[in-house]
Amino acid sequence: MLKQNTIAPEIELNDKAGNTVKLSDFRGKKVIVYFYPKDNTPGCTRQAAAFTKIYEEYKALGVELIGISKDSEASHLKFAQKNDLSFILLSDPELKAIKDYDVWQEKKMYGKTSMGVVRTSYLIDENGMIEKVWEKAKPDTNATEILEYLKKLN
Repeated sequence: MLKQNTIAPEIELNDKAGNTVKLSDFRGKKVIVYFYPKDNTPGCTRQAAAFTKIYEEYKALGVELIGISKDSEASHLKFAQKNDLSFILLSDPELKAIKDYDVWQEKKMYGKTSMGVVRTSYLIDENGMIEKVWEKAKPDTNATEILEYLKKLN
């Protein structure tokens, strides 16, 4: 994982509509960048729903939200439509940002070892620095943990 008080690597990926989105486009405002394993899986769907539920509160605090997985743009579009997601989803099939943010790691499940995305959220400040990291984020509580942290700042 990347650590607090380090420069956030630039992200330049396509969203669900095929538009290029850069992290640097959001300089001057805080951005939550959360990495998740896969569209339409139970945990990832619960996490996206939790973020959607309080997305307007993030926006009211001047904070943007970006979700990133290795799924395709088409997969993101279906995931967003099916779950009424209004925040930005970026597609990283080549694992560029996923590796830059050090969330592509060895995982163990049912006694099997494989590589995959470790669910992680980063809060990036107005100047492009990593302000806070939520490692091994829990799908059901991550969104509210971040919101509580943001509210303490204001």
